[in-house]
Amino acid sequence: MIMVRYARERSESGIYHVVMRGINQQDIFCDGEDYQQFLATIKRVKADRFELYGYCLMSNHIHLLIHEKSEEIHQVMKRVGTSYALCYNQKYFRTGHLFQGRYKSECVENEKYLLTVIRYIHNNPVKARVANKPEDYRWSSIHAYYGENEYLNGLTNAGYILGIFSEVRTEAIRRFQEYMGKEANDTCLDDERKLRKTDEEMRTEIEANMNGMPVTALQNMERPGRNEILRRIKAIEGATIRQIARVTGLNYNIIFRA
Repeated sequence: MIMVRYARERSESGIYHVVMRGINQQDIFCDGEDYQQFLATIKRVKADRFELYGYCLMSNHIHLLIHEKSEEIHQVMKRVGTSYALCYNQKYFRTGHLFQGRYKSECVENEKYLLTVIRYIHNNPVKARVANKPEDYRWSSIHAYYGENEYLNGLTNAGYILGIFSEVRTEAIRRFQEYMGKEANDTCLDDERKLRKTDEEMRTEIEANMNGMPVTALQNMERPGRNEILRRIKAIEGATIRQIARVTGLNYNIIFRA
């Protein structure tokens, strides 16, 4: 069967909401240095190629709000993805793909949806329950919008969206914070989030992959056989390396490198 790759819809405004996800839901950021490396990559690639209106880097996926300039979105994302994956693979002594297939994107064609997307992006850590408020999360552009320092100052063009609220910056920030504080159930690009399993559900599925053997048996297996099983386990829908480590008692890096 021949797989057909359909052309992406082109945005008349040139603005896109982009999602990149780690392959098999694996983490694409393992420490602070990784987050910094990705943002440095964005800044280096950005130049005159695109404007960045917003971002949120989660442990296993990324949200970007990008406005094309001298390059089209597919060229931009290829540069960013290839550059970061090269650094990541060198650091962690791995080979192969880092991101899950092609990035996903949606066109942002009007002001109302632009505001919806930026709120959705900044609320990601809250929905994932890794932060109580958007501003509590370090690795997003919310800090640029609140008049604070982001990791790389000048990375995000917050002025474009803030200008929708007011021409006076202090008033624009106040109104934007008000907008962020409103209760909302924004739904944007379907980034195919996979349902998380409880540890007990994951244990049952792992043991099924091991033909009924207990998960603790992995700890005493020879590396080749263990790694073959771990690769199958990592492909389980909803599985994360942290949860597999928790359930099996294996070291995170052993699972990561399998």
